[in-house]
Amino acid sequence: MTANTLRTMADALIAATNAFDTDTAVTLFTPDTVIDDPSTGHRFDGHAGVRDYIERYFISYHTVTRFLSIENISEVRARVRVDFTGDFGHEIGLLDISVNADGLITHIDADLE
Repeated sequence: MTANTLRTMADALIAATNAFDTDTAVTLFTPDTVIDDPSTGHRFDGHAGVRDYIERYFISYHTVTRFLSIENISEVRARVRVDFTGDFGHEIGLLDISVNADGLITHIDADLE
């Protein structure tokens, strides 16, 4: 696993959500993944949770995400800073993304700055 792998995964996730392509986004995650997003007040479990999260907060709000920066925390974890715009206005977000040895996302801690 390299820092480049984490950046590639972050870019793939951003591309899928910007395209409102839930099916592709789900393939980036392990079946037992967790997205914990205190800014929404919810935790999303597994592929069904990922689908719900993307449909509820990206598709419904027409959210467009722009990559700002990445800080590698370990070989399998990075903090990605992103710019969100959509029907809600504008926010800066932080995505702490963890991946497994296969490069699939196992966990995201998401929040707003």
